[in-house]
Amino acid sequence: QLQLVESGGGLVQPGGSLRLSCAVSGSTLDYYAIGWFRQAPGKEREGISCISGRDGKKYYVDSVRGRFTISRDNAKNTVYLQMNSLKPEDTAVYYCAADSSGWCPAEGHYWGQGTQVTVSS
Repeated sequence: QLQLVESGGGLVQPGGSLRLSCAVSGSTLDYYAIGWFRQAPGKEREGISCISGRDGKKYYVDSVRGRFTISRDNAKNTVYLQMNSLKPEDTAVYYCAADSSGWCPAEGHYWGQGTQVTVSS
């Protein structure tokens, strides 16, 4: 059973940066697609980024493209989301999810518990 644990969330001022980590256990990360999702209060969960386990391609939604960077370290079984130039509208609970097909968008066969990101002055 694959397990995912997010970390790295917190409170940051607008314009600041955070790096989220998604540590995977129970299997090697190599062939899974990993997606990052977020859910703000009163809003639906949205997928914001994904990295394919098949070809390494990376995907971003328009609202984060150019500010967020997804990466993976298969040796550490961890996927990262570097978030720069954070805005108040980035405030949400951030989740990572794994897709066993290896392709993006990640369908979320396995989910982490989430980490809170709050962008506020």
